[in-house]
Amino acid sequence: MPRFAANLSMMYTEVPFLARFEACARDGFQAVEFLFPYAHPAAEIAAALRANGLQQVLFNAPPGDFERGERGTASLAGREDEFRRGIDTAIAYAGVLACPRVHVMAGLLADPARRDEQWARYERNLEWAARRLGDAGLDTLIEPINTRDIPGYLLNTQAQAHGLRERLGVPGLKVQMDLYHCQIVEGDVATRIRQYIGGVGHVQIAGVPQRHEPDLGEVNYPYLFEVLDEVGFDGWIGCEYRPRAGTQAGLGWIRPWLPLVSK
Repeated sequence: MPRFAANLSMMYTEVPFLARFEACARDGFQAVEFLFPYAHPAAEIAAALRANGLQQVLFNAPPGDFERGERGTASLAGREDEFRRGIDTAIAYAGVLACPRVHVMAGLLADPARRDEQWARYERNLEWAARRLGDAGLDTLIEPINTRDIPGYLLNTQAQAHGLRERLGVPGLKVQMDLYHCQIVEGDVATRIRQYIGGVGHVQIAGVPQRHEPDLGEVNYPYLFEVLDEVGFDGWIGCEYRPRAGTQAGLGWIRPWLPLVSK
């Protein structure tokens, strides 16, 4: 049976960030994820988790200057020290939030003619990060992302991500399999799940193509939830979508799994 985590960067944005924990708990969620915690002291977020009986299941390591369009520093030349400091910051937050996994963003392709050089740098930095996070008892996640949502993102396909994971061979390095991105880039999602689930540490969902609720668009998510059960996935499924007309108004799709959601 699928277990769903509310993504508080996209859902419940009708209220301030620290109020979203209570809002999602009232609807029956038992876990949350979000992009970045760093705008708030870790202790404040931990208090919100405890007060609402919620588990933190995922957040991202610092991505560089997100507001200016950066999407990770793991592959960027000359940013190694910043990248390593960011991993240490993520470890500190994860400890306070009791979060078991951290997503490390790859970054944007700087120059197509030097892709191989950038990729090699990404592998070196990622291996260091995965070992550092592993020493802290944390899983490291990498996520293939479509280049429509993030033009130029370095890591795009399941094959790339799982090949990288296998090459590095670091325990705890896993793939964050966002079925929204997978459908846009590759399609044949059920086959990808069956092929790669052994290396998947977290799943995310959203409707395709507009990234609204999962019952809107071209993907049959109830069927994919059955596939995830069939292959024995027992991790969390992050609801990383943009509600079309308010979070609560769009929660009808989740009633079979979260019975507290109002009708």
